Amino acid sequence: MSHDPNAVGTTTDDLPTLPTDRHTGCPFDPPEGLTALSDEPMRRMRYADGHVGRLVTGHAAARATLADPRFSSRYELLHLPEPMEGMPGQIPPAPIGDIIGLDAPEHTRYRRLLTGRFTVRRMRQLTERVERFTKECLDAMEEAGPTADLVEAFAQPVPALVICELLGVPYSDRERFQSQVATLFDQTADAGAKGDAHTALLQYLGELVLAKRAEPTDDLLSDLTTSDLTDEELAGIGGLLLAAGLDTTANMLALGTFALLSNPDQLDALRADPGLAAQTVEELLRYLSVADPLLRSALEDVEVDGTLIKAGETVTVSVQAVNRDPRRFPDPDRLDIHRKATGHLAFGHGVHQCLGQQLARVEMAVAFPALLARFPTLRLAVPPREVPLRERSNIYGVVSLPVTWDQV
Repeated sequence: MSHDPNAVGTTTDDLPTLPTDRHTGCPFDPPEGLTALSDEPMRRMRYADGHVGRLVTGHAAARATLADPRFSSRYELLHLPEPMEGMPGQIPPAPIGDIIGLDAPEHTRYRRLLTGRFTVRRMRQLTERVERFTKECLDAMEEAGPTADLVEAFAQPVPALVICELLGVPYSDRERFQSQVATLFDQTADAGAKGDAHTALLQYLGELVLAKRAEPTDDLLSDLTTSDLTDEELAGIGGLLLAAGLDTTANMLALGTFALLSNPDQLDALRADPGLAAQTVEELLRYLSVADPLLRSALEDVEVDGTLIKAGETVTVSVQAVNRDPRRFPDPDRLDIHRKATGHLAFGHGVHQCLGQQLARVEMAVAFPALLARFPTLRLAVPPREVPLRERSNIYGVVSLPVTWDQV
């Protein structure tokens, strides 16, 4: 029998909003206000436009929600949990090629075309090139040292090189699209700036698609030109993959390094045993949860974890809170690279689970041990509290990470 433990005696004004303030406490922990709301796996929440929906912080409830086709990912059905600069009250539908904001059957068509091109085997075949790109970045960093901004010198260029290689994008164009991607993920950027960045990115990808059709090369975009996708769809998918493949991994590399440097025992354990790299990656993904939150809208009345979700209600799945659920991960606020962190939801769950997750895993499993091996004395160049955080972005991370090391 369904129940709603939060419904009785509660007015809309009394309902919590999504806590986002990280100004105090550990920079790797969820906002304190969110932790305080995590005692119940699902509760009512007030959204930016006054809509009353749900906040999910429990691991089991999150998996159930994300796996249920009765919950929609369509942008136009969702309510934003917090206001965004210049965003209208009604979110527009997903632009062409943006598979994140689609449901079946449209989503299924795109997903089937892409899934076979993102297999574990194919991503692992890229390992040699990931190793080469990582070494090149570390060589340049060492030569320019003994100080660096790890974001600029390492965390951004490694995934940029890899995603350019995968898609067939000239790496010489990276500065052009990196700024556009940064604007798209910046919650403080107004709608006009985001629109301009999106248009510019699509224009760039559109030109590239035409070039691939004329002269195919050995890359993902060229491969997709043999499908029934239109030029507009190819440009949209290419833009989505470029943005997602660059920003999420770049922030995981930088914030992950910051977390390891802030936990010397874990840093030493990984240095002593590089074979822990894959396990370290999973734990960092769980611990940091940089892509947050995930939104769904109930297409009909749905019961989840004993709670009835009404048709039309937006559900906010807080990945940060879910991956710190003590019912699933004992002692969740501790970074422990010996932990078996499988089952985390850093890449989502269900039909919308991240396509590029295996590539991201390969990049991080190569990059972290290589960085630590090259610079045994790597450390922060500023006090931890002075590291600037990307607090107003869809992807959490650091703006910069000043580091230093002893020259031999």
